[in-house]
Amino acid sequence: MTVEIGMNVPDFELKASNGETVNLSKFHGTNVVLYFYPKDMTPGCTTEACDFRDQIQQFTELNAVILGVSPDPVDRHQKFIEKYGLPFLLLADTEHQVADAFGVWKLKKNFGKEYMGIERSTFIIDKDGKLAKEWRKVKVKGHVEEALTYIKEQLN
Repeated sequence: MTVEIGMNVPDFELKASNGETVNLSKFHGTNVVLYFYPKDMTPGCTTEACDFRDQIQQFTELNAVILGVSPDPVDRHQKFIEKYGLPFLLLADTEHQVADAFGVWKLKKNFGKEYMGIERSTFIIDKDGKLAKEWRKVKVKGHVEEALTYIKEQLN
């Protein structure tokens, strides 16, 4: 079963880029932007992460925290953060359990090759822990502004 709009998002626990284990429930009372991306250091993922980085102040002012999730291990997340000055946690979903729960671990095709991977997606979880909004098959350009506008207009 995947999480649907209006449902309470089940708590999960993942290793974070800061070396700690993070539980979603830690952020109760805060809006959470949970964004899933395929791989650290790749062009689209870097652009998306840097777009979130560049808007972090506006998200913070709206009582929102950003959490990035990919199957990459913590050490790769740490390098990604250091290289691009990312001011938010990246979570290592190496077993793709959380990606499965959100229905974003998918069969992908690239240059005739099939493989399993993350479908770029963003989920807004409200202060009460309910899924408020989702974007699937995200196109990076303009997406961060769209998420920011949603929080500003719907959850503030």
